[in-house]
Amino acid sequence: MRQSRAAAHGTGVGTGVGLARLAVLALTGSVLVPLVVAGLRSVLWALAGIAGLALAAAGAWWTLAHTGVVRALGLALSVAAPLAVLAVYAAYGMLWPACLALALWVLAVACARTALAPAHATTERAVDEAPRHPWVLMNPRSGGGKVGRFHLVDKARAAGAQVVLLEGPRHQDVAGLARQAVAEGADLLAVAGGDGTQALVAEVAARHDLPFAVIPVGTRNHFALDLGLDRDDPVAALEALTGGVELRVDLGYAGDRVFVNNASFGTYASVVADPAYRDAKRHTVLRTLPGLLTGEDAPTLRMRAGQTRAEGLQALLVSNNPYGRAVDAARPGRRERLDSGLLGVVGVRVTDTAQAAGMVRGPRAAGLLRAGAPDVVVESDTATLPVGIDGEHAVLPAPVLCHSAPGALRVRVPRHRRRTPRAGGEPADWPRVARLALGRPH
Repeated sequence: MRQSRAAAHGTGVGTGVGLARLAVLALTGSVLVPLVVAGLRSVLWALAGIAGLALAAAGAWWTLAHTGVVRALGLALSVAAPLAVLAVYAAYGMLWPACLALALWVLAVACARTALAPAHATTERAVDEAPRHPWVLMNPRSGGGKVGRFHLVDKARAAGAQVVLLEGPRHQDVAGLARQAVAEGADLLAVAGGDGTQALVAEVAARHDLPFAVIPVGTRNHFALDLGLDRDDPVAALEALTGGVELRVDLGYAGDRVFVNNASFGTYASVVADPAYRDAKRHTVLRTLPGLLTGEDAPTLRMRAGQTRAEGLQALLVSNNPYGRAVDAARPGRRERLDSGLLGVVGVRVTDTAQAAGMVRGPRAAGLLRAGAPDVVVESDTATLPVGIDGEHAVLPAPVLCHSAPGALRVRVPRHRRRTPRAGGEPADWPRVARLALGRPH
């Protein structure tokens, strides 16, 4: 066992050094390419590109925060600004150097952050005995009818599972169905449905310390993706009904409501609360956002997470384990692990055009907040807060205490599945990358 761990550790270090060297080479190339082509004028070309992105961000703000003529102008600006920059680049022969330099920079950042991220694998436990009475809740409507297309009902029953279809009034009492299954002797609970349905059944499984399985048939299935499951092959997940391996992962709570992915406060939660959202998402967003961003109905949130405090936030996302950065080229919108015992926090505060333009700075933007903590308190000036819990609307009394329940859920997954690549959530620390590339990690 010690030799295996040492070998694994050595392999991880060697991989990190190789990625660090590739990151340094790619970063050097991203600087040299425009310098070779345009000399010191490349600085002006870079500034022109940044200005174009800032104008596009300002145009996007006008599009979302206003209506009528201002919205039309904003939409035109958000499209015309980057196109104008590209046209100027092309006219002066700088288009291909700019694209190559950008590609090298993205590669450099992805390699640097992956090289510095700690190697981690969720501890797996081999399943010694197959469940005797597995129970599966299936939503035939999820994912456009994947349950029917993949014949999951017949295949689950062939594996010895009791299958319950989520139809009619039962849709309103998912947790009640799961509790009834436990009372009748179920020793594994599984869900073939969306993330919101999974969260309700996962809470029951955690409360009774029963294994839980995910069969990815929903539209997004972010939880299944971060578990390494193939969302295009839900049949493979049925192995959990007869064997597989078991993981211990965290659950998140917003008040007394559990979530496997995230709880959203502020702008998004208010949009989800609109009854028209389910049938006309885009139209509802465009109709309601101006009032939510700049009008009298604009939500203002206060947040406390460990030593981090913020107020005046318009949107706040609290996630079950931190997400990688949205601009992370390696793994956008993904969680590198589900057992850190921490909640991820992402907050946004944009009140005018200048702040919107400043969002091109990415994680260093003044209007963007990122943090991680075991507990997060969300406050408002109202008695209640609308919350989007794994995409489902809820209203909770304020303030809302969010907390992580480390290792609360036993998850059964197939033995052979996609592994989550390493990634880090923070900006690349280039001095550390350089030291690692030179073989001096400390």
